[in-house]
Amino acid sequence: MKRLISTLLLLSVVLWSASQAMAFKPAVLFDMGGKFDKSFNEGIWNGLEKFRKETGIKYREFEVRQEAQREQFLRKLAKRGSDPILAVGFGQASAVEKVAKEFPNTRFSIIDVNWLNAPNIQGIAFKEQEGSFLVGVLAAMKSETGKVGFIGGMDIPLIRKFACGYVQGVKYINSGATVFQKMTGTTPAAWSDPARGAELAKTMFDSGADVVYAAAGSTGLGVLQSAADNGKFSIGVDSNQNPMHPGSVLTSMLKRVDVAAYEVFKSAQDGTWKAGVKTLGLAEDGVGWALDENNANLITGAMKTKMEQVRKGILSGKIPVHDYMSDNKCPVQ
Repeated sequence: MKRLISTLLLLSVVLWSASQAMAFKPAVLFDMGGKFDKSFNEGIWNGLEKFRKETGIKYREFEVRQEAQREQFLRKLAKRGSDPILAVGFGQASAVEKVAKEFPNTRFSIIDVNWLNAPNIQGIAFKEQEGSFLVGVLAAMKSETGKVGFIGGMDIPLIRKFACGYVQGVKYINSGATVFQKMTGTTPAAWSDPARGAELAKTMFDSGADVVYAAAGSTGLGVLQSAADNGKFSIGVDSNQNPMHPGSVLTSMLKRVDVAAYEVFKSAQDGTWKAGVKTLGLAEDGVGWALDENNANLITGAMKTKMEQVRKGILSGKIPVHDYMSDNKCPVQ
């Protein structure tokens, strides 16, 4: 009898767990560039795949191909009972704000947005300027010409934030350095044009740059390829892109969107999800730089020591890093 009771109790727990899993219906809306962009969107996908593998819970997903689809897909997910819904990228802010009002009992999280204020919206922002400062320091130490470059995707304040942090880091090491800067375009198409990225990088290399940092979604893949083809160095972004061209990618500015995405689903599942804004920087391990077997031979012991000194200086406040988005200005160029 005891064994039967134990079996029945175990079965009831299993059935309850299964019903809970079925009731939990998370979803994600990837933005322009696609979930396999080897950068921003793919970082999100990696975090959600970790959640799926750990919990066995599947999630719904859509990929935005046109701007008008953002609101359309968010509404479709909400109507299907998805909760929480993770929106990828600042470009979805207006759509999230509108659809969240229509579905007040559905939780929405959005990456790269810190200005929406609603009881069912969670914004997740990053201190990209801190991570970009670090890779700027590394670029300046590695450069033999005193000329480096930055290639951004769509010309928006967020990407200017990356650029400004990078320039500050370069100038911290070499105040006389030249930093070439180019944005790929002014529309979402700027995130998915590797050929244009390669073209811009080649121009910078021809002008004397020997390190170029790309913050441009899949457009940045062209920058990395161009650096490898021309015997120069590139710096990747968001995900660890070091393995793409070992020995040519100096480092990658890590923006832990994978961790943020995982936490959105995990916190919603365990009941700790909260509306409001979460900001992740060096102190929260939200940004950083990648060092692995693919670039270890490019980084000397002295460079590693300096990078750690700078990291500690930023954390302590002794090294201030200006946030471009605080005033739409950069103190150095």
